[in-house]
Amino acid sequence: MQLFRESGGAPSVAGFFDPSTFSVQYVVSDPATRRCAIVDPVLDFEEKSGATATRNADALLRYVEEQGLEVEWILDTHPHADHFSAAQYLKARTGAPTAIGTYVKKVQELWSELYHWPDFPADGRQWDRLFAEGDTFRIGELAGRVLFSPGHTMASITYVIGDAAFVHDTLFQPDSGTARADFPGGNARKLWQSIQQILALPDDTRLFTGHDYMPEGREPEWESTVREQKASNTHVAEGQTEEAFVSLRNERDAQLPMPKLILQSLQINIMGGRLPEPEANGRRYLKIPLDALPGAAWE
Repeated sequence: MQLFRESGGAPSVAGFFDPSTFSVQYVVSDPATRRCAIVDPVLDFEEKSGATATRNADALLRYVEEQGLEVEWILDTHPHADHFSAAQYLKARTGAPTAIGTYVKKVQELWSELYHWPDFPADGRQWDRLFAEGDTFRIGELAGRVLFSPGHTMASITYVIGDAAFVHDTLFQPDSGTARADFPGGNARKLWQSIQQILALPDDTRLFTGHDYMPEGREPEWESTVREQKASNTHVAEGQTEEAFVSLRNERDAQLPMPKLILQSLQINIMGGRLPEPEANGRRYLKIPLDALPGAAWE
């Protein structure tokens, strides 16, 4: 965990790195009112044994308690393909409402077909609030707004809260470039356009990404600025063209195997982080469709 503090109405941001999924979770708080939001929380899942746990989410709750914070929102940037969302667990523990982009309904439609769930309600009812482009919200006295950031997925959004923007899988650290755009519904050209919208924010806007894969063995990092991204991002720094980026992204993505938990994670995350209901024997079961992602690279 690392803590970054700013005064003058900007949020305090605490980042929590999960080494098993290379994910970063955040507690974003208003120093004036001690109100906060939790962004992209991870529910632990060990795929070899099928075990679930709440270690990551409990670490967030300990921080909230230690800092004397009150949780106002549990926010996901998109339905994740590499880890389970802990949104429902945290809602049960805090009473805070859950939220995601309204465009998640498109992802629900796509993936409920892949899982052959003909009766699945693909209308976003699994969350308390669905945000659209330009929607606003508050964390204490801090103003937040929503950017629609498709490309990595059809549903990705960016939360701009004060001088901080939570971009998750749209931009990585400058030495790592950008997120892949080859998941079902992804699109490299839309990803480029979303990135340009983010890079149009003020240069000193702090950008917080949702993953770090620690190139060349460095320590995990997750904070940069718009200025730094425009100057040195390996995929989109100033001088890069849209056509060159799309070509680079498509070529790179064709060589990447799918995330190891994509088929497990999406069936949890299109349900807002709810685990499957227990069956008659008391156990919960995941449904894994075979040959659902044709053309995916093999490891």
